[in-house]
Amino acid sequence: MLPTLFMTMSGFALSTTGLMLHRTHFLSALLCLEGMMLVMFIAMATWATQMNMGCHFLTPLLLLTMSACEASTGLALMVATTRTHGTDHLKNLNLLQC
Repeated sequence: MLPTLFMTMSGFALSTTGLMLHRTHFLSALLCLEGMMLVMFIAMATWATQMNMGCHFLTPLLLLTMSACEASTGLALMVATTRTHGTDHLKNLNLLQC
């Protein structure tokens, strides 16, 4: 297995494991999601470079832009839930209530 492929797969698996196991705070879940997006960015950038595509910077840049939008939306949701519920613990949030 190539070292690049191993590092991307292990980084994505580590972020997914962190998202599944450490779900106490909303911020830790957001950080795990951000780690997953950064691993996908690195994978797409190396893939585009190895394939010698003519426009090898457009797709990873688009993914990085979407990742920044996802991070800002997640932080806005975290601030809103912290103001309404008083904490960012995921166990205290009930999605069925208004």
